[in-house]
Amino acid sequence: MNLNVAASRQSAAIFKTESVRRSTETPLRFRGPKREFWVRRIRTPFRDQPCGVRTTGSMLLLVTLVASWFVLADEVFASSEGSDALATSEKAFQQAKTNHDAHPGDIRAAWEFGRTTFDLADMVPGNSQRAPIAEQGIAACKQALEHAPDSAPLHYYLGLNLGELARTKTFGALRLVDQMEREFTRSIELDSMFDYAGAERSLGLLYRDAPALASIGSRSKARIHLQRALDLAPRYPENRLNLVESELKWSDRKTARKELKALMDSWDAAHAEFAGPAWIASWADWTARLEKVKKALDEPARLESPRH
Repeated sequence: MNLNVAASRQSAAIFKTESVRRSTETPLRFRGPKREFWVRRIRTPFRDQPCGVRTTGSMLLLVTLVASWFVLADEVFASSEGSDALATSEKAFQQAKTNHDAHPGDIRAAWEFGRTTFDLADMVPGNSQRAPIAEQGIAACKQALEHAPDSAPLHYYLGLNLGELARTKTFGALRLVDQMEREFTRSIELDSMFDYAGAERSLGLLYRDAPALASIGSRSKARIHLQRALDLAPRYPENRLNLVESELKWSDRKTARKELKALMDSWDAAHAEFAGPAWIASWADWTARLEKVKKALDEPARLESPRH
């Protein structure tokens, strides 16, 4: 699955969302199905706070987010597509690791290894496997950044792997959210187009799914970065799909319908542009999410109880 598929995933579990090479390249994406599949790739933990300051509501929210991800993950890995994507990710990881080990000073080899560690960490079913995989990617990116501090891909994949590591933590994950924010922000400063505006997309999802009171969550910031991702790479389906899902999440059904129509108008052209084996898992994810938002928009709006 594409890396994007996973960015939504992380979000959900902490951080997926979530693909990963320059927009001029064809990425190997296997971000998976867990995003709801990487947005769900970026449901993030809260900022560090003293234990006495954490509220019961925040704790319950964290537990709920993590638990919801595992339910989604179980559904994904029960499918043949999930198994195939995992096998492909494992193969890509081994190839990238071999290349990185053979060329430890090669910056591209380092970030490509970071990409595969993220893909694989996002796909494996358990934290006991996820943490050591993510840690390898974090170490590779950090080491390479000592020699190439202005590499957008390195900052980007460091942020994504930090998100995967955060998914394996409880309170220890809280401090990683700020680091993710810094890495995505720096990647944007260096090359906002990388991975079809991947850092803009990831940062938007991070702001969208993180709690506002106990962490960095911000609807206004989320909308800004998700819109920027769409403006930078309008033909990339996930960018507009994220916006549709977000507007629906924010109960702006009118805007969600508008963006959905634009997405549907470009769907066939995107299929032709993002074609081939490397995109099969991503299309499976995008199609499932598309059907979900279409169904949600077909249903009557829910009436909420008045808030006092």
